[in-house]
Amino acid sequence: MAITSKQRSQLRALATSADTIIHVGKDGIGENLIKQVSDALEARELVKGRVLENSMLTAREAADELAARCRAEVVQVIGSKFVLYRMQSNILKRKIELVKSSKRK
Repeated sequence: MAITSKQRSQLRALATSADTIIHVGKDGIGENLIKQVSDALEARELVKGRVLENSMLTAREAADELAARCRAEVVQVIGSKFVLYRMQSNILKRKIELVKSSKRK
């Protein structure tokens, strides 16, 4: 699922007030971190993460790898922070309603 630039902008705005709950440290990205990110995406749909200084990864590398392993979208990477989004599979549990993409004819 690719998100449009308008949807990305909406998600960036929502992420400004979100707390950073994912921390990538010196151990890098392991199975425990992937499970934690996947569970957080299932509960919240939008999560903010941070790559600590002692990590061997950049924020872009960490965001791209976590997004690929958790079937999520990278919304934003700024400095050492990143934001990931994954839409809820259950329509009734969705917390974020994305703006519709308007296609011109």
